[in-house]
Amino acid sequence: MIVGVPTEVKTDEFRVGMRPVGVEMLVRDGHTVLVQAGAGHGSGFSDEQYAAAGARMVPDAKGVWSGADMIVKVKEPQPQEIPMIRPEQLLFTYFHFAADRELTVGCLESRCIAAAYETLTDDHGHLPLLTPMSEVAGKLSVQEGAKYLERPFGGAGVLLGGVPGVAPGHVLVIGGGVVGTCAARMAAGLGADVVILDVSIERLRWLSEVMPANVSCVFSDPQAIRERLAWADLIVGAVLLPGARAPKLIRKPDLAHIRPGSVIVDVAIDQGGCVETARVTTHRNPTYVVDGVVHYCVGNMPGAVARTSTQALTNATLPWVLKLARVGADQLARMDHHFANAINMTRGTLTNRAVAEAHDLEFEPLPA
Repeated sequence: MIVGVPTEVKTDEFRVGMRPVGVEMLVRDGHTVLVQAGAGHGSGFSDEQYAAAGARMVPDAKGVWSGADMIVKVKEPQPQEIPMIRPEQLLFTYFHFAADRELTVGCLESRCIAAAYETLTDDHGHLPLLTPMSEVAGKLSVQEGAKYLERPFGGAGVLLGGVPGVAPGHVLVIGGGVVGTCAARMAAGLGADVVILDVSIERLRWLSEVMPANVSCVFSDPQAIRERLAWADLIVGAVLLPGARAPKLIRKPDLAHIRPGSVIVDVAIDQGGCVETARVTTHRNPTYVVDGVVHYCVGNMPGAVARTSTQALTNATLPWVLKLARVGADQLARMDHHFANAINMTRGTLTNRAVAEAHDLEFEPLPA
């Protein structure tokens, strides 16, 4: 198989879909790998390293997209990339289709096979290709939130850890999954008072056993959210419905409960956001203010720490890339139902129910 690795073109996206070692392993298996010149620069990997691993270096994106049977990347195809997709070409990347109708329709019309990292499952009910970036985003949410709480960035001037004689800051984490767990641990490590909200009693029970003493676990409902909004200095939206749009748990009127200068970090923004006033921002212009509340809603948060993120992501994706290169998407889907869950659309047919419902489009399950 011919595998293509293009340079990411989303604003401020510095990750890359494959490291040189991935090229080495694919070439060892007899495959050809096309890597666009400069693809790895943002993550600290040079063209020389890819060439030494056996890649064929290609000067532009068109050469990669036109020559590859499978495209391996990080972010969803951008508007300038969609016209380059070929029918039956396999795309293996994050898509988050439920948050973007234009992307969904564009990929359907291309008749590609879209295998999404974020819906591939495992035997434990987890999302193993989403988990590494959720871990990064969870930790980064507190790091970024703490920065934008500083007065020069428009925040209230609160130090999350406090100092002797001054109480620590308050961090509210909405959602107790991977993102929320990592955010809570990060905030607790800084010395903040932390509350995690979740709707699963079982998850809250587990979190209460493993979290440090400065983390409280509370059942989530609209009243609990409103009460903690008035308490919080930093609010982390960490809600995930796999493959679907995130529910709006903080509405615009709820901002009246939040103190001016507090910060919301909506990690769910890739799936439409769990805050009604959230809109996608970039690393260059990461924040805006609504009703005195600072909103940080960067759509590719892990891209800020590209070297760490690329290594974490490709550790998880490379085994699947190797399998796909050997047997192809159709056969792997028949062999492994977890990979079948990753296929959101194939050859013009939408096969993910949550995406279809998000955009009121026709749905047809993948053949068994």
